[in-house]
Amino acid sequence: MSEKSSSVYQERTVQNFLKDGNLSDIFEKILAGERLSREDGIRVYQSDDLLQIGYLADLVKQRKTGNYVYFINNRHINPSNICINRCKFCAFSRDKEDPDAYTMSLDEIMEAALESAPRGITELHIVGGLHPDLPFTFYLEMVKGLKEALPHVHIQAFTAVEIDYFSRISGLSTEGVLRQLKDVGLGSLPGGGAEIFSERARKKAWEKKISGSRWLEIMRTAHKLGIKSNATMLYGHIETIEERIDHLLSLRRLQDETRGFQAFIPLAFHPKNTELSRLSFTTGRDDLKTLAIARLMLDNFDHIKAFWIMIGIKLAQISLAFGVDDMDGTIVEEKITHAAGAETPEAISKSALIKSIKDAGRTPVERDTVYNVLKIYN
Repeated sequence: MSEKSSSVYQERTVQNFLKDGNLSDIFEKILAGERLSREDGIRVYQSDDLLQIGYLADLVKQRKTGNYVYFINNRHINPSNICINRCKFCAFSRDKEDPDAYTMSLDEIMEAALESAPRGITELHIVGGLHPDLPFTFYLEMVKGLKEALPHVHIQAFTAVEIDYFSRISGLSTEGVLRQLKDVGLGSLPGGGAEIFSERARKKAWEKKISGSRWLEIMRTAHKLGIKSNATMLYGHIETIEERIDHLLSLRRLQDETRGFQAFIPLAFHPKNTELSRLSFTTGRDDLKTLAIARLMLDNFDHIKAFWIMIGIKLAQISLAFGVDDMDGTIVEEKITHAAGAETPEAISKSALIKSIKDAGRTPVERDTVYNVLKIYN
């Protein structure tokens, strides 16, 4: 953004913001580059002025990444939907005996990866259930085989929940598991499994899953080994606004310590086919506000990602004016959110992603997993 246009932008922001005196002190903090407190975050969530919140988030985004919006050419693989946890909020998991339970063989996983290679993917994103029978060596062989077949492709795999499970079934420490996976080709961890760190919510909806403190401990270990990761927050179910802000603050504290998080990704809860199906889907308003507040609260995160699979490509496009600077990727095959009622496509072409970003007035930037710039589409 030029100096002149930046000045006009700030003037416009001030004029709009002054309409809501309750947030004027927060606006001053953001202009001064000061960190927002827990109380600030709660107050912003309680504000009804979505456009002003969006302006503030976009101001922070412009400072960090200018007009750039990132995306990646990637493919998702979910090796199995069999999971011993069977969390109430999850529509993807199955018991072994269920007719639609599946487990891909190593050959089938390899075939899926190689199918996408001609499209020039730079990342394989792999997450699955906690399978009761597969040994840790299965996952080591999977990563090793994929890396040998596609050495130029970054492997981002296994949530912190899976890493904890590997530790339990192998008898290795968390560090031991991560070191072995890194040695055979693991590049980074996705951010899944964090859900909401609130123990109150966890006991009600996913009592078997690792605690929030354990999730943070695993990420801390990964970061200290030089393994980057993303961070997520599942919102729109039984959590409170205060619990959302506390979740963000926990992530912010760990990021201060390790600097290992690359991006934060709010994940909108999809209730269909879950034990929480009585709940409603999130609204567009809540989606945009949550993305914007994440941008405001997580001042030490470089990137805020709108996962278009969950909120739709059109709302993700709008979110680029609400603090978002990453649209995620081409995906190819997404099963977890669609099992819970997502009506979005399971893939998008690179050209469609580029057009969506350009139509929003932003500059598309193709990146790799660790945010090296591959191409700028001016």
